[in-house]
Amino acid sequence: MDWTLILSVILFFNILFAIVVVFFERKNPTAALAWLMVLFLLPPLGFALYLIFGQNFTRQKMFTLKEEADQYLKGLFEEQHQDLVDREFRFANPAAEQYRDTILALLRNNQALVTEKNEVEVYTDGKEKFAALFEAIGAARHHIHLEYFIVNDDELGRSVVHALAEKAKEGVEVRLLFDAVGTRAGGGSKEAFRELTDAGGEIGVFFPSLYRVNYRNHRKIAVIDGTVGFIGGFNIGDEYLGTGPLGYWRDTAVRITGRAVNMLQLRFFLDWNHATGEYHGSDPVYFPDPEVPGTVPVQIVSGGPDTRWSPIKEGYIKLINSARSSVYIQSPYFVPDESVTDALRLAALSGVDVRVMIPCKPDHPFVYWASLSFVGDLLDAGVRAYTYDNGFIHAKTIVVDGTAGSVGSANWDVRSFKLNFEANAFFYDTTVGGEMKRRFVRDLEVCTEITPELYAARPRWVRMKESVSRLFSPLG
Repeated sequence: MDWTLILSVILFFNILFAIVVVFFERKNPTAALAWLMVLFLLPPLGFALYLIFGQNFTRQKMFTLKEEADQYLKGLFEEQHQDLVDREFRFANPAAEQYRDTILALLRNNQALVTEKNEVEVYTDGKEKFAALFEAIGAARHHIHLEYFIVNDDELGRSVVHALAEKAKEGVEVRLLFDAVGTRAGGGSKEAFRELTDAGGEIGVFFPSLYRVNYRNHRKIAVIDGTVGFIGGFNIGDEYLGTGPLGYWRDTAVRITGRAVNMLQLRFFLDWNHATGEYHGSDPVYFPDPEVPGTVPVQIVSGGPDTRWSPIKEGYIKLINSARSSVYIQSPYFVPDESVTDALRLAALSGVDVRVMIPCKPDHPFVYWASLSFVGDLLDAGVRAYTYDNGFIHAKTIVVDGTAGSVGSANWDVRSFKLNFEANAFFYDTTVGGEMKRRFVRDLEVCTEITPELYAARPRWVRMKESVSRLFSPLG
């Protein structure tokens, strides 16, 4: 066997693969360097890993149909955009005025229409959140639309499917959209939804290609009769009720009534269209004009590989930069890029009370150790960091000055900023912001602070894990 020839062939193809990676990752040099390291450490397995976990250079073709559907949005936003630019738009809620530039940026960046007449209720406990969801499902009269990354085939998952099937038997339109990889990981399959489909309900599977771990639909949205909506971090599964191996599950979701529900509805239909080829977004029956006495301004912001920029991340940065007194962040995965890190560091150096809360235990060890590394970098600037010790924290939130913030599915990492489809609700209101801030402060009672002294004293083996995990963090 001529080993020289074999090694020459491997070297040739590795160089060829490296050229391919550099070409397709030319807009993200940090990720390109990380993938080049994988290529040369694991030849020729590295390129196979890139095809599975890395960027998808066919994504332009993949999302053509969805982009055509997105054209429907343009007319909805032109008038509001011009009013905001001309400063003719007058906010009924005074808290929103100080965030006019953030609202305009998200409108331009993501066509995220701001709606004002909304009521928002915050849930941080799974039992309370799902009780509210079941109540809304039971009250449905025309349609129920659910979109989740994970719908497990367990007690909670089967209860949701059964509740949907019962409404379908009553003649209510039921559509359930789930991600193929996320739901398959929880034991869900088309067979698990047989009761629903036999009752006349419809299911949609987002991006059924199971060999791809990127470009997954990570959104968690529910819309009932176009008048009640839910968005947040909870998936559908027993662990989200606190009965899984990680113990109590601390998450955040909001229930919205008012005109922002129309934006959740539109988001659902765009994703349903991509998964099934059916688009109902032009039918006014799904977009009522509810008269709700609420005054909370809300923007529904979507991110993913089909967006030119990273609107949710940039919304986070705008909120951080606007802070005058406090920035409180919760995320199970805290692997920010340089732009987010700089914003947090500068806010802390400017005297803003910046605090970050992450789990005390990993559900994904690689990301957990990387999170500790990034948190450690911020301590010297005055950022305060905490581990949540009362189970597992899965919330993806930011609240600024107790007056504005965001709740949704987007973590503070590259996967949520670039690789997965996410959706967040941005709100500008002292009542909702004050409630979010109070809950964060209450969570501090069951946290351990990662002080600079404690972080500096961490064992050598922890430092090694952090270093290795951080090295590969640009890969997502």
